[in-house]
Amino acid sequence: MKKFLTFATVALMMLLAACGTTGDEGNPDELVMGFVPSQDSDTIAETVEPLADELAEILGKDVEARTMTNYNSLVESMGSQQVHIGFIPAFGYVIANEEYDVEVILKSIRHGDSTYQAQYLVREDSGIETLEDLEGKTWAYADATSTSGFLFPASQLMDKFDIESQSDLTNNWFGDTVSVGGHDTAAIAVYDGDADVATTFDDVRDNLEEDYPDIFDELKVIDYTDDIPNDTISVINELDDDLVDEIREAFLSFNEDDDMIQIMNDVYTWDAIDVAEHSEYDVVAETYDRFRDEVSLD
Repeated sequence: MKKFLTFATVALMMLLAACGTTGDEGNPDELVMGFVPSQDSDTIAETVEPLADELAEILGKDVEARTMTNYNSLVESMGSQQVHIGFIPAFGYVIANEEYDVEVILKSIRHGDSTYQAQYLVREDSGIETLEDLEGKTWAYADATSTSGFLFPASQLMDKFDIESQSDLTNNWFGDTVSVGGHDTAAIAVYDGDADVATTFDDVRDNLEEDYPDIFDELKVIDYTDDIPNDTISVINELDDDLVDEIREAFLSFNEDDDMIQIMNDVYTWDAIDVAEHSEYDVVAETYDRFRDEVSLD
C-alpha cells in the first residue's frame, strides 16, 4: 500500500506540473497569461515573450504567454484554471466574470482614455447623413459578439427607433446585414460599395490608411455610440489576494518601462495600463443581458 500511495502521489504531481498548476492552487509555481489574437498567433507569441520574461523576473515565477484561438477558448481556459491571467476585451470579461467569477484588475489606456466609442462609417458620396438614413440599408459588422462592432450599435439603434428585438433590427429595419469577421473588413466592405454602413471601433481608418491612402476621403463618420470600457487584464478568482496584488503592481510598473509598453502597443495598441473596477463594466453587462439569448462567444 505504501508503494502504491507513493506512486499515486508522484503521478498526481506530474499531472499538476503538466497543467502548469504545481504548488498551492492560489499561488502556483507557474503562471499562464492568455491572449486573444489581434494578429497572427505566432507573431503575438513572439512579441509578448519579453513581457512574460519580465513578469517572471518581478514575480519570481515561471510565466508562459499563450495565444488562444478566440475569446471563448480564453474564457474557458480561465474557467478550468489552465490560464491564470487573461487579456480580455470588455464583452469577454463580462462573460468570464458571470460564468467563472473572473476578476478584472487592470484596464488599457488608449490615446489617454480608458474608454472608446464605436463609429458608423459610410461612403462620403452615399447621401447618408444621419442614423435615420440607415433604415433599409446594408449593414456590415465584424460579428455579433463584437462589443463595438455590433452590440453597442445595435442597442443604440433599438433604443433610438423603438425596435423590440435584435432580429427585428437585422431582419426588418435594415435592408440586409452581413457579418464579415473583422472591423477592417467591415470598413472595406463600405469602401468597396458592398455595404452601406459599417460599425467599427474608432478609428479603424487609421489601420487601413497605408493600404487605402484615400480612405479618409472616401469614408466618413456619421455618428458614435456611447462610451465603451477598454480591454482588461483579468485574473481567475482562485489566486491568492497577495499574488493578485503583486501581479497588479508588476503590470503597473510597466508604465515606466518603454519596452514593455511598446510590446502592449504592438499587440493591442495600448499606451498605458491603469487600475480597473468591476463596476466600470456594468454598462457592458447590461448590453450583453439585452442580447444574451441571441449572442454567444462561439
